[in-house]
Amino acid sequence: MTRTARPERHTWLLPSHLVEAARTGPDRPEGRPRRTVRDWVVDTVLFLLAAFVGLVAAETSAKYNGEAVALVDQILGGLAVCALWLRRRWPTGLAVVLSVVSVVAPTAGGALLAALFSVAVRRPFREVAWIGLLAIAASTVQVFVRPDPDTGVPLGISLGAVLILLVTAWGMLVRSRRQLVEALRDRALRAEAEAELRAQQAQRLAREAIAREMHDVLAHRLTLLSVHAGALEFRPDAPPEQIARAAGVIRDSAHEALQDLREIIGVLRSPGEGAEDRPQPTLATLDSLVAEVREAGMKVVLDSTVTDPDSVPASTGRTVYRIAQEALTNARKHAPGAEVTVTLRGRPGDGLTVDVRNPAPAGPVPPVPGSGQGLIGLTERATLAGGRMEHGPAPDGGFALHAWLPWPA
Repeated sequence: MTRTARPERHTWLLPSHLVEAARTGPDRPEGRPRRTVRDWVVDTVLFLLAAFVGLVAAETSAKYNGEAVALVDQILGGLAVCALWLRRRWPTGLAVVLSVVSVVAPTAGGALLAALFSVAVRRPFREVAWIGLLAIAASTVQVFVRPDPDTGVPLGISLGAVLILLVTAWGMLVRSRRQLVEALRDRALRAEAEAELRAQQAQRLAREAIAREMHDVLAHRLTLLSVHAGALEFRPDAPPEQIARAAGVIRDSAHEALQDLREIIGVLRSPGEGAEDRPQPTLATLDSLVAEVREAGMKVVLDSTVTDPDSVPASTGRTVYRIAQEALTNARKHAPGAEVTVTLRGRPGDGLTVDVRNPAPAGPVPPVPGSGQGLIGLTERATLAGGRMEHGPAPDGGFALHAWLPWPA
């Protein structure tokens, strides 16, 4: 709303065609554009100048011609000057008619120059050229039909041609300037539209990143909740110690999920905060993740040759953490009770390799609701990090995940 309302305050300073071209949508009027205050000022000035030239020519005609000829000159000159108010609607036709009239009525010379200026402003060069040649021919013929005793024939022909060329050149200069303004306005509109598209794209990418982060952070916690709640549902006769343990895991997982969700929402509410305020795990927190799932009753073997996890780049370590987290979550969903092996190998310059494997489940697995998009998101995350990830069923009936990520030297 502000973008369209802001230019309306100064539209009276612009030509009508620029004002109408800037208006888009249902508010744009149909038909010929209405004159602005600037247009009325320009039309009035041209009318007065043409009337002044016509009066000077009428005085000269009255001095050297009879009363009848002088009266005809004054009438034709007055009609020619009044016809200038139609120059915006019919510029070409008016210029042609005034060129013919000026042959017999010198008082129409000022109106002819104004009409030529309008044609040069509004029409392409080819049309301006032949109308200008017609006006020069009419001016030349006028010198012989209505000679002026004060000026000779060569001077009259030269003066008429020079005035026509000057007015035409002036009009073409105004036209080129208007075209430049229109081109700059269109370029500004395109740049504004492109900037808006870039902002929308950046917003969409930010939303996708936040959605992936929420999935990676919450899927692990919510899976714990789902598995242990399902165990309580299918084993109501379990010993009190197991029920208490499952209830404790549910309570802790719900608390951690709530904390993670609060941190992400805090990032959304405070976009100016730094990256250190985001929930950003690293490779050093992989041991905490394994200890957490072990406490939940899952069998996990971590085999890592990376002795200094802090030396791994933060983005690479975060990606490794998310891959392991999603793989453990999937193993808990689809192979409960199976032992999961997480193997981590790598060194600077060779990259970092992550392998997560689990055997086939011992028995039937109850369905656990889930989106099924975690591995797709992890593959995209690994690709964006400059690595690659592969996953699929293993030969023994289990599931295997292999990922490689760059680790610069």
